[in-house]
Amino acid sequence: MNNQDIIKPENQVYKRPKLLNDNTMHYCPGCTHGVVHRLVAEVIEEMGQENNTIAIAPVGCAVFAYKYIDIDWIEAAHGRAPAVATAAKRLNPERLVFTYQGDGDLAAIGTAETIHAANRGENITIIFINNGIYGMTGGQMAPTTLEGMKTSTTPYGRRVELNGYPLNITKLLAQLKGTCYVTRQSAHTPATVKKTKAAIRRAFENSLAGKGTSVVEILSTCSSGWKMTPDQSNKWMEQFMAEEYTPGDLKVNDQ
Repeated sequence: MNNQDIIKPENQVYKRPKLLNDNTMHYCPGCTHGVVHRLVAEVIEEMGQENNTIAIAPVGCAVFAYKYIDIDWIEAAHGRAPAVATAAKRLNPERLVFTYQGDGDLAAIGTAETIHAANRGENITIIFINNGIYGMTGGQMAPTTLEGMKTSTTPYGRRVELNGYPLNITKLLAQLKGTCYVTRQSAHTPATVKKTKAAIRRAFENSLAGKGTSVVEILSTCSSGWKMTPDQSNKWMEQFMAEEYTPGDLKVNDQ
């Protein structure tokens, strides 16, 4: 007998989503991926789309997303998730199709696929996890790394004259005619988790309704790459990441 067996339904505040399986996640303590995985699973269940969803897995920290959420997954080459999602949605227009990508996958090697899929207005959702660093391969500078931010390849901080400016790709995507809903959220407090869940649901509904491309950026932490504790990472993200990448809706044209 487990705890859920002895909890009365009227006293139950929340429960584990059925789509979130029992595999032990490989993410570091404090990583935002696990929280977002749960939200994605909850939304799909609440929408009744368990058997109607196709997700595209990335290359990077979340490469094993398909091990944790029990839906149909396609593993894409590095950065090619929007192109694969385009094919999946066009061949199966009734399906809910989304990509799950980090900033290296989406905003570096996948820049072209991301921009052109959004510009075409493909009826997909792009979930974009932005922690400003390459977490999986050793903490190198990413396109979204902040000015002055130290990484393993910018030990003295990102320098604009050498490395260029941080790439605010979500703001760029909001300018394209093919996007119907572009938002930036986070998941480091109960309040922000609630907002992020609502954003994911809205994006998924857009995909099913054929309104165009929806983009949900989620500001995230990387305790290992940032060399901080989980609590320090949350505070640092709120103080510095949110200054460069302001949370909120960037485009709402899905009415």
